[in-house]
Amino acid sequence: MSVSAPLKANPQRRLARWVFFTFSLTFIASRVLVILIMTKRIPDLFLHAGGTHVHHLNYGIFLLSIVGGALLFAPVSDAVKQWIACVYGVGMALTFDEFGMWLHLGGGYWQRASYDAIIVLLALLGLLAFAPRWRRFGTHHYLAMGVTIATVALFAWLSLKSLNYVDRKKGDKLRNMEESGPQ
Repeated sequence: MSVSAPLKANPQRRLARWVFFTFSLTFIASRVLVILIMTKRIPDLFLHAGGTHVHHLNYGIFLLSIVGGALLFAPVSDAVKQWIACVYGVGMALTFDEFGMWLHLGGGYWQRASYDAIIVLLALLGLLAFAPRWRRFGTHHYLAMGVTIATVALFAWLSLKSLNYVDRKKGDKLRNMEESGPQ
């Protein structure tokens, strides 16, 4: 019985996993911080410039711009690429957490479009990070993909129903919390 050498992880997959991890962690952290600030459980950490609240999607845009510039104009080693992947994940999460504001500039933080964008991006990043290479796909992978698609569809349907329910039951409370929170 021979023991084969462990497969070395594809460098792009490793970077995709860093993006996935930092994206997920940043999204969760930003939502928790916003809730804590809005409910006045922690001090107002929002940046205000000339009386205008600077939303965290702007921080994300700046981080994504820095990542783009670094990749275009600076020679980067594999170690630096890992850090760039982390900054990219943070920037994507901060930007897409407020995706609804891209569509409705005057809209509130709790827009459904932001939640939908995060779910879609997490699913795509998860697939990039953890799916096997196409040439290694076997019957069990196609079966798993079918089950995954069915599960995601069920989740999306249940999520839509639950978010509509939450909006009916708690939507006014969330909007009032946003209006009465730090501006």
